[in-house]
Amino acid sequence: MPLAIHNWMRAEPLEATLARITPLGYEYLEIQGTPADYDTTEVRGLLKQYGIKCWGSVTLMLGTRNLLAVDEAERAASVQYVKDIITMVKELDGQMVSVVPGTVGKIIPGARPEEEWEWAVASMQECYEFAQAAGVKLGIEPINRFETYFVNRGDQALALAEATGPDCGVCLDIFHMNIEEQDPYATIRRMGDRLVGFHVAENNRMAPGMGSIDWPALLNTLKEVGFTGPLSVEFAAPVDRTPANPYPGNIDTEPQGLTEEARKFLEDHGSSALTEEFYTMLTRTSAETLLPLL
Repeated sequence: MPLAIHNWMRAEPLEATLARITPLGYEYLEIQGTPADYDTTEVRGLLKQYGIKCWGSVTLMLGTRNLLAVDEAERAASVQYVKDIITMVKELDGQMVSVVPGTVGKIIPGARPEEEWEWAVASMQECYEFAQAAGVKLGIEPINRFETYFVNRGDQALALAEATGPDCGVCLDIFHMNIEEQDPYATIRRMGDRLVGFHVAENNRMAPGMGSIDWPALLNTLKEVGFTGPLSVEFAAPVDRTPANPYPGNIDTEPQGLTEEARKFLEDHGSSALTEEFYTMLTRTSAETLLPLL
């Protein structure tokens, strides 16, 4: 089971990310879902230079991105956004796109449950047909109730995947599962061969090894169900703004290339722009914790 990492957690040139992760034992990158920011020809060259493969991407459902929006034009634009990510992943020889159906941060429903379900299924089916033609897998990702009211648990994601199509999968994240699932291990087993992606961070969303998740038990369960990875690191380190901060000086006060959208996304996740030193420590700790267990 190889190790991957997302790159949305820190604003920096892609080459800086690749230079950091290569010597630490990472083999794959899950590139952030901002296809307009990347020239895939250039990215392919960088990946080849550093010996890293693209595993896939994850949708960043911000603003009006919402596959179950009341407004038909917003749904259509959101479907096109997912299609653009699928195209990016295909051009990078990636395999999977993790799809969060609703807007991250929207916790109040916009319509009746049956209406939203119908819109979500229709949107996912359109994305699915496009992904099938591109040879890219989709994995519906449940996230916790404080970030969305729609699809918080694995069983909900599985129901939507089954309604979408026979080859639509589920992508789980142990941070969210730690909040929402009665038994994360049982949930993993119920997903069966629909499990196409898995994201990892601690219960406190720090790097693996800096919290209370039982990593040997978790990885043994993934192996039991035949999941072969990659396993994607996706921490979002909470920032302590009090004198109790155990990592003083971990906030980058002059971040380079941090867009307003990215800044808001990080802060909405309780994080912030992190210094390179602190971020590198989180990346290294993740690898040192997980690689011996893979």
